[in-house]
Amino acid sequence: MKTKSQRFPNKIKLIAMVVIVLICSAAYLFLSVKFGNPKLFRYAMKIRTPKLVVMLITAFSIGGASIVFQSIINNTIVTPCLLGMNALYTLIHTAVYFFAGAASLFVVNTNAAFLMDILLMGMTATFIYSYLFKKTKHNVLYVLLIGTVLTSFFSSIQTTLTRIMDPNEYDTLLSTLVASFSNINTEIILLAVIILAVLIFVLRRDLALLDVLTLGKDQATNLGVDYDKSIRRLLLGVTICIAVATAMVGPISFLGLIIANLSRQLLKTYRHSQLIFGATLFGMIVLIGGQCIVERIFVYSVPVSVFISVGGGIYFLFLLLKNGRK
Repeated sequence: MKTKSQRFPNKIKLIAMVVIVLICSAAYLFLSVKFGNPKLFRYAMKIRTPKLVVMLITAFSIGGASIVFQSIINNTIVTPCLLGMNALYTLIHTAVYFFAGAASLFVVNTNAAFLMDILLMGMTATFIYSYLFKKTKHNVLYVLLIGTVLTSFFSSIQTTLTRIMDPNEYDTLLSTLVASFSNINTEIILLAVIILAVLIFVLRRDLALLDVLTLGKDQATNLGVDYDKSIRRLLLGVTICIAVATAMVGPISFLGLIIANLSRQLLKTYRHSQLIFGATLFGMIVLIGGQCIVERIFVYSVPVSVFISVGGGIYFLFLLLKNGRK
């Protein structure tokens, strides 16, 4: 007897998800829009279209980064946010405000601030986590424990900086540290797309080797893959993707955990091209559908990141208990 997964091939599942994304996108763009009034219609599209684009970019960045990161560390319940990458970004962003000042080029100029955050985040995270993985030999328990400590460490430093920061600068900073699609950074959309496109082009060979890298260092090396070099490059790519998403909307905890594991459970494959595409589509459905609910039902009273954090925390506990039984 054929299983449910065999009756519905992954291509059909992915096509169905694409259709759902298109429906969610159309609903977000056109619900409650007055088509009879051209001015109001153009005004609505001017506000909603950039938000939709940012949600698509965020879903792609976090979904792809989470799948790649899980393959690097060879564990499906570990994501960048669990190892403190969001806390590290928040610390770096706060440090730029603290040391450079709210009137500096790296704060006033949005693109310059974006590039500075990505540069510092990329160098710092790649050094810390590549060293961490090497020393712990990818032991999941040690990595999670150290990641928890690093999260607390980064958050403590960030909190200290905000306490001694000028109140006016803190007010300016605060709006960029809370994840919300109602207050997105639309000025860096083009730059973010260019960075992601260049990143995919540069890492295309390493991404194609992901199926081999998941076999382990010994097997990958025997097949002619420079394992350590590929891991460092992919880790840098993961860091930049997380930085891009966080810079646009703020830190969103557990989103990567949710969409990466839903993709693995639905598709049940080791082909990373399908897993990354599936995680991206799940991210789009969660973000666009969630934002529709926030705007239409809750009338902007609660940001979508709150629901993602609560649901992600419960889902994380479920995965831990499920894997514990195994």
